[in-house]
Amino acid sequence: MEYTVEKRSGNKVKINFSVPAVDFEAAVDKAYLKNRGRINVPGFRKGKAPRKLIERMYGETIFFDDALELVFPDAYMEAVQKEDLHPVSQPELSLDTIEKGKDVAFSCEVFVQPEVTLGAYRGVEVTRTVSPVQDSDVEARLLQEQKRVARSVDVTDRPVETGDEVTLDYSGTVDGVAFDGGTAEDQKLVIGSGSFIPGFEEQLAGLSIGEEKDLPVTFPAEYHAEELKGKAAVFHVKVKAITREELPPLDDDFASEVSDFDTLADFSADIRAKLQKTADDQATEAVRQSLVQKVVDTAEVDIPAPMVEEKVHDLLNEMDWRMQQQGFDMKRYMQLTGQTHEQMHDMYREEARNNLKTELVIEEIIKAENVAADEADVAKMVDEYAKAVGKSAEDFRAGLNESQLAYFTHRAKVNRVLDLLWESATVTDETPAQADGDKPAKKPAARKAARKAAGDQPEAAVQAEADSEEPKKAAKPKAKPAAKKKAGSETAE
Repeated sequence: MEYTVEKRSGNKVKINFSVPAVDFEAAVDKAYLKNRGRINVPGFRKGKAPRKLIERMYGETIFFDDALELVFPDAYMEAVQKEDLHPVSQPELSLDTIEKGKDVAFSCEVFVQPEVTLGAYRGVEVTRTVSPVQDSDVEARLLQEQKRVARSVDVTDRPVETGDEVTLDYSGTVDGVAFDGGTAEDQKLVIGSGSFIPGFEEQLAGLSIGEEKDLPVTFPAEYHAEELKGKAAVFHVKVKAITREELPPLDDDFASEVSDFDTLADFSADIRAKLQKTADDQATEAVRQSLVQKVVDTAEVDIPAPMVEEKVHDLLNEMDWRMQQQGFDMKRYMQLTGQTHEQMHDMYREEARNNLKTELVIEEIIKAENVAADEADVAKMVDEYAKAVGKSAEDFRAGLNESQLAYFTHRAKVNRVLDLLWESATVTDETPAQADGDKPAKKPAARKAARKAAGDQPEAAVQAEADSEEPKKAAKPKAKPAAKKKAGSETAE
């Protein structure tokens, strides 16, 4: 078998094959042995009719299609492996010449993984917006701690006020008729929480314990119960109890009770430091993502359409899986949103294209920089994953096959690339106020500080690539590739 490879536009290649007549004849004989049991020939039991007799009755090309299906997969895989091609679609087969006793010529076209032309990826300039923690942020965190240890106090000397928790009975009617879900006893409701339909809580303010009242309300037009949408209703309510949340005073005693600090000042300072670290980490994460996106945007990649469609399919499958974990599914989602499969594909196509480009660019940088996976990094990643799934590191590592180990190895390489981009970047820090005013001087990101702040987690923009295995070898083509010309009753020209 001989072949030649031609590059076409759009990351497509054409492979031309020539199979010697003797080899194709052997494939025809195999096709006869495979199919003779399904062919009826008068005077013979099924499977016993000679090949030549069957060919005289049904035409000498009767076994050509099956013979081609026997020859093509191995010929295709040999060409793909020897030429180091990376198909991203099923091959489309075209039959050129096929005739008994002569060499057979056929070809196929297939999309291959696109070439990547990298832009600048070292020394990329990015801006990190760092938000200083405000006094109000610390106060809000202190309030959370106060609420956590607050106690509930009965109120008996005044009517209901906003912020109170009220215990009440109620019964609702629409046009004088009770409806499902409209009646409850000993219902607790915090006034001002917005838990009930508009107008209900506001009318409870001013009522005292034991007092009853009819509350006229209107259900929202977008209410979840179809039969109540936009309907006017009346709720008869009776207030049975009023309680109020009592917060402890903000002092040193409070600080020592809820923390490891003896003074409120030290506790507040610790809160401020932790909030600032969280804000700084979030700012670093955001700028690392923007850095990766800048590198991706400057690269040139012509991604074949079949590759994009497969990625869209993967994204939607992942979305469907996440929905199923929450007791939902894609079919119901599309019914509720009124979207079709085609519209969903259109909606995710750009995201799929960007994810693919990101993966390809990262892979190209791995090659360009000859990035290797550090064994310690791989071991750490395996140990962390084992812990996450509740297994011992030893048992988990022992159960890894070659493909799974390649997955962790490749993730380690991706993380190395992300560190390389970050450590070589020129990062400008600014506050939100500076974003609209004068810019501070640029300064290189400190290597150690960058590594510590960024951590070892891959950015969302490259998560799909980080979670994938090493590039696989070309999959064997399907048994019946689509043929432009099919071997049939007539000999192909």
